Amino acid sequence: MADNNHSYFQHLYFVLTGIPELEQKYYWMAFPLGAIYAIALFGNCVIISTIKSAVSLHIPMYYFLCMLALADMGLALCTLPSVLGIFWFNYKLIAFDACLVQMYFIHTFSAIESGVLVAMAFDRVVAIGTPLRYGTILTSGGVCRAGAVILTRAVCVVFPVPFLIKRLPFYHSNILSHSFCLHQDVMRLACASTRVNSLYGLIAVIFTKGSDSLSILLSYVFILRTVMAIASGEGRWKALNTCVSHLCAVLLFYVPLIGVSVIHRFRKHLSPLTHALMADAYLLIPPVLNPIVYAVKTKEIRRKIIQIFVQTKITAER
Repeated sequence: MADNNHSYFQHLYFVLTGIPELEQKYYWMAFPLGAIYAIALFGNCVIISTIKSAVSLHIPMYYFLCMLALADMGLALCTLPSVLGIFWFNYKLIAFDACLVQMYFIHTFSAIESGVLVAMAFDRVVAIGTPLRYGTILTSGGVCRAGAVILTRAVCVVFPVPFLIKRLPFYHSNILSHSFCLHQDVMRLACASTRVNSLYGLIAVIFTKGSDSLSILLSYVFILRTVMAIASGEGRWKALNTCVSHLCAVLLFYVPLIGVSVIHRFRKHLSPLTHALMADAYLLIPPVLNPIVYAVKTKEIRRKIIQIFVQTKITAER
């Protein structure tokens, strides 16, 4: 009967986990977490509005940065309801279907961000390798097509994942390891073979983040070869300096991602606290720190932030 009608053996709800071993401090952690989300949303909104309003930033590099900011906002908004629900209201339940929806959007926005980082790496390759042809290779139409390809790939690759989970029976534990739903975490609770899920998940990761990370690595090999061919030290430094922000964004995304993958592989040897902190870092660090990195390197964005704070101060004084 379990094989023929799995719907009778699915939990109505999953129980989310905040940060194990720190349950008594949730009240004190609620407002810092709220501030982190506010910083992430505010920072990425500033980037988008600045790029939209500053004509000098209407170039492919900043169009891709706008896409990155949108992906970061998507990641933050996906996890915000469940995370703040736990820490502000101690509400840990999430409906089975709502969990699948959250899982889909988390993995989709993550794949989008990975694809945008590849596009930004290609932008740097063209800017440093063939600067005189930059405007003809990376046109506005080409940027739009690249964005459409990135979005389509992410949507299509992740689309089967919720349906592969939906077909599985769940009638033992319904307690998840994180404050949100991830494919690996939900899959481990299934009471049937998850070989198909694991295989498809591996293929999806290789096709998206695996190929993306390899593309970024090859891009920087090409960039370093080009930079080393520049005669003057000042010219080399100037060329490499244009890549600093992108390199920071790559590290902020891939280092926590690798950490989450490792802890899911060796979960038996690590504490639940480590699981929770790494997963939170994976989804919170890029949206929070990417705007700060680009604000430090882009004077127009810094000027916009200062302008907002000045206007806020004037309004408050009135």
